[in-house]
Amino acid sequence: MTKKISGKAASKNTQDITSRIDNISRRRFIVGSAAAGGGLALGLSLPFGASPAAAQGAATEVNAWVVVKPDDSCVIRIARAEMGQGTHTGLAQLVAEELECDWKKVAIEPVTPGGNLARKRVWRDMATGGSRGIRGSQDYVRQGGAAARIMLMQAAANEWNVPAGELTVANGVISHAASGRKTSYGKVATAAAKLTPPDPKSIQLKNPREWKVAGKPMKRLDTADKVNGGKVFSIDLKLPGMLHAAIKDAPVYGSKLVSFDDSKIKGRRGVRGAVRVGDTAVAVVADTWWRAKTALDVLPIVWDESAHGKQSSAAIAAHLKEGLTANDAFADINVGDAPGAIAAAAKKVEAVYSLPFVSHACMEPNNCTVRISADKAEVWMPSQNAEASLAALSTASGLPLAQCEAYNHGLGGGFGRRGGTQDYVRQGAMIAKQFPGTPVKLIWSREEDQAHDFYRPIAQCKLSAGLDSSGNLVGMHIRVSGQSINAWLAPHNIKDGKDRRQLQGLWPEPHDAQIGYTVPNMRTEYAMRNTHVPVGPWRGVNTNQNGIFLECFMDEVAKAAGRDPLEFRRALMGNHPKHLAVLNAAADKGDWGKPLPKGVYRGIAQFMGYASYSAAVAEVSVSSKGEVKVHRMVLATNCGHAVNPATIAAQVEGSVAYGFDSLQSEITVKDGRAVELNFHSYPIARLAQMPKIETVIVPTYDFWGGVGEPTICVTAPAVLNAIFAATGKPVHTLPLKHQGLTLI
Repeated sequence: MTKKISGKAASKNTQDITSRIDNISRRRFIVGSAAAGGGLALGLSLPFGASPAAAQGAATEVNAWVVVKPDDSCVIRIARAEMGQGTHTGLAQLVAEELECDWKKVAIEPVTPGGNLARKRVWRDMATGGSRGIRGSQDYVRQGGAAARIMLMQAAANEWNVPAGELTVANGVISHAASGRKTSYGKVATAAAKLTPPDPKSIQLKNPREWKVAGKPMKRLDTADKVNGGKVFSIDLKLPGMLHAAIKDAPVYGSKLVSFDDSKIKGRRGVRGAVRVGDTAVAVVADTWWRAKTALDVLPIVWDESAHGKQSSAAIAAHLKEGLTANDAFADINVGDAPGAIAAAAKKVEAVYSLPFVSHACMEPNNCTVRISADKAEVWMPSQNAEASLAALSTASGLPLAQCEAYNHGLGGGFGRRGGTQDYVRQGAMIAKQFPGTPVKLIWSREEDQAHDFYRPIAQCKLSAGLDSSGNLVGMHIRVSGQSINAWLAPHNIKDGKDRRQLQGLWPEPHDAQIGYTVPNMRTEYAMRNTHVPVGPWRGVNTNQNGIFLECFMDEVAKAAGRDPLEFRRALMGNHPKHLAVLNAAADKGDWGKPLPKGVYRGIAQFMGYASYSAAVAEVSVSSKGEVKVHRMVLATNCGHAVNPATIAAQVEGSVAYGFDSLQSEITVKDGRAVELNFHSYPIARLAQMPKIETVIVPTYDFWGGVGEPTICVTAPAVLNAIFAATGKPVHTLPLKHQGLTLI
């Protein structure tokens, strides 16, 4: 029998909610989600209030952030997601610092979005993305730890009938010097939980320069389970009676599912059937995933590929190229007369750069397990935004938020893929709804994961510069032409047709992603050129692209001026002391200007993103066969406050690997669909390619910056500039294979 697919999927509202989750306020999210989920209306409460019934006996909840056990161990609750970046440990350090507990007795406990909603969002934002995990919640989590400390000390003061100001605390032990008495958190926790929490406005947080737990390279709290195999990722989850689903979505973006012939798989061992999933996908459900997947492979499927089936990489590139000279671009920075200054300059430099779509390529492909009954919906998933997952589950299941719950597991990679775009949760709920009361685990194949990513946007950039007779930069004109993430996921963020997000890192304003140079005549522009290919955030997103455009071009201009690349940059950075400081730190540690082994060359780059300043020096050799070997990288970063230097170093090292991915990987389009569907055609960084990496942290203790993404934006341009130094030829198009180069 052939099944015809018709009608609109029930997922549109979920797409509307989840696709915008990173761009709307938390309160708007709750109101909107409540409306979609059945009218649950929740307000915001004070952030440190204990639950109505604090836990008794084995453990006591002092407030929402801190649970104390009789043995004085402290459980710190964390609302943000952990995907290997160390956010859980960093946030626990901040709470423990203010709590003054014994760090050796600290454990962490995740928060569920349903629990957060039920308690009027006491834990606030649960999203982890944009390098905001720590910097976006550091203030109120520190206040949570401080509030718990104040309550615990007040409980001891009440017991001893002395002023709380006479008490001191260290490692969870409270002391009264005048009487010589001591007690511990475990002994006073029950009494403390009954006290009224202090007003957050009255809490004085510690000076970060005086930190004893935060600011130190503490070992990660989540490492042991990952090493000994105890960690259960979402893809590992097993539930009694669980079924398994494999899925195929329409291979051409924007196309539809017409029909499938399930008679061809009936009678196969373990197969429960094929089911439609919205307008575009079909899934096979079986007692094991492999049986579901192999049945899906032989299932006859008819797709309506639409006009998008004729799209190709060549057509998309031509579309972007037209944007480099079109009249519909908008100017963001427009100081002086850049075109006029360049036209009148003694020497002109011009270049066009081109960067492809790239995939997130997470180690753990998209997956989730969903169980839906008449009055309850549950999902177990790897998510960067558990609240968005809950919203997707609610809408797809048809149950209100109050009857839904989402259990977030540590992610086997996220990089922006698992934030607002909750397509895998939506699909899982649609499938599970057809098997009431039975948990169904949906796992995307690697090919499906590659084919239906929300890729880093494709982009081209034309840059022009003018030099006077002394080699000074008198004008610069930057025109970016490319696809807009906001146009795909959050069109309400585009104001008057202008999307500033695509110029991230080239902004004039300080504090987030400011350009680090002052040029007398400067113009930056963006021409929006969208395609049918889905795009989304990709660990650093536009800073990675714009960092390559600007920093590689700066080396071209420096060479035309006959100047050293470092000195050429320094001359333009007098108004940008923090940019200059990290550049100098990288140059000093990277031995800029000192002799190198024969055949090895250096490249340098600096850029800003996610409120942090970054710079890098790369040492690279290029063989006669075009083999590129990166021998050493030195990266400097100023993230303001350094919560865990060891984690920062690990994040920097990971960003080098991700930066290397962008040097050698691309997603091309043929017949409207992605071509590179597995790692044989989509290479990612290998261990053998990794160089010696040295991290220099230069915190200034006056702001909160991100860590997970910023240094990616200087990794690739530093390497590319070293290649330029080695070969005399700038790399204008990535991946490297288009220049006859291979990363080894």
